[in-house]
Amino acid sequence: MPRPAPSFDTNKFINVAQVGGIEAYSIDEGPARGVRALLVNTGGGLRYRILADRGMDIDQAFVGPHSLSFLTHRGPTPPTRAFDRGLDWLKGFPGGLLTSCGPFNIGGPGSDELGEFGLHGEHSATAAPIESIIQPDPYTNQREMSVTARIRYGGFYGPCVELKRKISSVLGENTIYFVDEFYNAGNQDAPHAWLLHINFGYPLLDFGAEFCYLEERVEPLPGDEVAAAHFAEGGFYKRIPDPLEQHSGPNSFVGYIYPQHDKNGMTTVSVANPKIPLGVSIGYNVHDFPRCANWQHWGRYEYVAALEPSTLARHAFSLAQAFNQFYHRHPIAQEADAALRNRRLAVARIFAREMTRLLGLLGIPEPGRM
Repeated sequence: MPRPAPSFDTNKFINVAQVGGIEAYSIDEGPARGVRALLVNTGGGLRYRILADRGMDIDQAFVGPHSLSFLTHRGPTPPTRAFDRGLDWLKGFPGGLLTSCGPFNIGGPGSDELGEFGLHGEHSATAAPIESIIQPDPYTNQREMSVTARIRYGGFYGPCVELKRKISSVLGENTIYFVDEFYNAGNQDAPHAWLLHINFGYPLLDFGAEFCYLEERVEPLPGDEVAAAHFAEGGFYKRIPDPLEQHSGPNSFVGYIYPQHDKNGMTTVSVANPKIPLGVSIGYNVHDFPRCANWQHWGRYEYVAALEPSTLARHAFSLAQAFNQFYHRHPIAQEADAALRNRRLAVARIFAREMTRLLGLLGIPEPGRM
């Protein structure tokens, strides 16, 4: 819960920016030249920067003298469609406290009936027209400050999707509130996937810090033996180590958290560093984001970890597509080799178990047969 906000003696300042508010500007130097930015000072010690030209995501964030977020070597750059294919998304990845992924796909590159798609989708390389900037007004006890924008994706013939994003804080509090509302503006169904890539860095992350959450279960990245060992039950995967030589280059630990939640679906996942002391909590509803990825990359210099609440609909769709292809290419009941038939039956049982679980998380009734 936010701590009680301090009172402000309005007889002792004439300009509200003296105690907090939002400052809009354009970056004028370096690789980010021309990028529109909004610096939010909550007046409670939290300061963060929204990049309007990078999908209204957040790069820098500080509480007092301490940085919360990880920043990549290049930092922010202007939006471009040049990095929409393959793994090129990484060339424009600024890090930052929030990089949103989607809206049509999250995760690795691939292709579907709409064509090819790149790593983590097009959102973070899409500029956002700003609808409103609302400043706090402590003279009238209006303490909320907010930025609202709309981001449009797609092209002619569709899909055509629109996101309305509002980011707000309250004067004197150290909290960031997000409201994302998606709208299908086209005339046909559109795929949807959404992931909030919340990236933490030093000094919040340091030896002795820990991830804090109560989990129903944690699953390693499928097919990754290193992740399976790291996220093994009873392991120390919540503890943050010093840099690891094995994480030079692209090597990381990736697991999927299914956190416990209250009767309304609300949950919290956090990271805390008792040495500073400082912690960050992320509160959300598991009906919106059924699972939370935990990416841990403890490389020298590139020392970063993320908590990533995400949707599951696209994952369920991709899993169904993959099994459909498997089923049509590899007959099961008609297979004469008994050992091979049993292996394929085992694959079908694993698919059925996983799909039943996914449909339950999505609130979709399980069909009697497929």
